[in-house]
Amino acid sequence: MPIATLALLAALILLIVLVLALLGFQRQQQRSLNQFPAQLAQDMEARHRAVLTDLHSGLSQQSDRMQTQLASLQVAQTERLAETRETVTGQFSQFQTAMLEKLIEQGRAEQSLLQDTLKGMTAHFNERVQQLSQTVDGRLNEISGKVAERLDEGFKKTNETFTSVMSRLAVIDEAQKKIEGLASNVVSLQEILGDKRSRGAFGEVQLEALVRNSLPPDAYAFQHTLKSGARADCVLILPEPTGTVCVDSKFPLENYSRMFDDSLAAVERDGARRQFKMDVKKHVDDIAAKYIVAGETSDGAVMFLPAEAVFAEIHAYHPDLVEHAQKRRVWLTSPTTLMAVLNTARAVIRDSETRRMAHVIKDELGKLAKDFARFDERMKKLASHIDQASKDVGEVRISSDKISKRFAQIERVELDHPPVGVALPHPDSDE
Repeated sequence: MPIATLALLAALILLIVLVLALLGFQRQQQRSLNQFPAQLAQDMEARHRAVLTDLHSGLSQQSDRMQTQLASLQVAQTERLAETRETVTGQFSQFQTAMLEKLIEQGRAEQSLLQDTLKGMTAHFNERVQQLSQTVDGRLNEISGKVAERLDEGFKKTNETFTSVMSRLAVIDEAQKKIEGLASNVVSLQEILGDKRSRGAFGEVQLEALVRNSLPPDAYAFQHTLKSGARADCVLILPEPTGTVCVDSKFPLENYSRMFDDSLAAVERDGARRQFKMDVKKHVDDIAAKYIVAGETSDGAVMFLPAEAVFAEIHAYHPDLVEHAQKRRVWLTSPTTLMAVLNTARAVIRDSETRRMAHVIKDELGKLAKDFARFDERMKKLASHIDQASKDVGEVRISSDKISKRFAQIERVELDHPPVGVALPHPDSDE
């Protein structure tokens, strides 16, 4: 509250006190007048008027003095206020200059720190991206190398197979030429096959030609000796569970020819027919006993009959022989049916090889899937790092905007001056 107002209030209070005292004195005088005679009352009234006159003159003088004092106080107060204003203005100017310098210095430091942080983050991000690119390129090059290597191996095997087939065709053509050359010097097949040894050699040659033309080299073996000492004309090496299948060539041609010799009597032809059946049955039993070995061969063997006519005779007129061979797990074949068996074996081998290669491809795909899973995980980590870097850049951008706004306010001298004792908020804060 101003000093002039306080002084005026004190004067009013003093005046009120004097008026109340005067009123009390007047009431006392009135009671005295009622008790004293009229003359005394007049005297007292005159005194009272004198007192009132003196009081009025005193109050007037007191009012003049108070007004004089109030004017002096107002002048002094005005001078003090002017001095205080000049002092505060000077201090505020110094404070404003110091605060401006401090804010500019702090802004430069934060801007430098921000630039260093952004440079560090950019360098780290570029380094991580380069490392990831090198890793991905390395893995892709490795996978490409493996795929190229597998393709080269496949092409090489295909070329080898094709070359082998061509060489076998050349051998077959050569053999065919030789057979055609020999055919001119052959009187008849009956003369050639009249000897058992010749018939056996003919059957083995025919069997070997059929097998070589149908199967790859690692799927068969000729004149293979078993652990028991028995030697098979040919064994087919098939994938499990089939395993090793023995093939033996038998050519019961002598009694077969006598069965259809019209120069012989019917009794002799019947005897030859019975002997033919006994020969075939004996061959079946011998093959079952020699070439079906548990743990070493498959549970069946193949009996190769080089003549289609003999095979047709057995299946057309001797079903008991076929049934006996099936019971002993010996499969009767002719050149035509053996071709079907060999084609089936080749399909089994090809299917097994396909399954084996499919397993290899599956393993490679599994490894590739694991590599891609690791690549995906690392890519997710990189994405999270990029997201975090983006968030950090956003927060840095917010701080930069706040600093820029603060600089703009400083330039326009629009700073809000908080009360004394209230701390200024930091430029990086969200307030």
